[in-house]
Amino acid sequence: MKDFPPGFTPQLTPQQMLELGVFNGAYFENDHDEFPAEWFKNVAKTNYFGVKASQPLSVWQAKGWIHESDPKGWFQWYCRYFMGRRIPDEDARQIKRWKAMVRHVAQISNNCRPGDVCCRPKQRQALLHWAYDSRNI
Repeated sequence: MKDFPPGFTPQLTPQQMLELGVFNGAYFENDHDEFPAEWFKNVAKTNYFGVKASQPLSVWQAKGWIHESDPKGWFQWYCRYFMGRRIPDEDARQIKRWKAMVRHVAQISNNCRPGDVCCRPKQRQALLHWAYDSRNI
């Protein structure tokens, strides 16, 4: 990924995430004009692992996880960051949150046979929402 700081190594692009099925394909609800049209040509309308793995936006708001610049949350931030937008303090906060997801990678690695994508599907879907490709764990 271009111009990403050391240690921030998402495994998937926003387009790949959408094509694999994040947020049931409804994250932007037809409000995505700021992003390349090709990102949305093959959006999967179901979550890749077939489970719901996200909380309502209201929960994210109540926990203070939403920044005013990205009212839809982390994935909106990631899409904009991927496109080149930078907000230093917010970028550092979101990258820190992304790095915290590695605990789920460890749980899958410690509790599932390699390549068993049916093991811990909710955690795998959650990782997918954060640009980790858990199909490879």
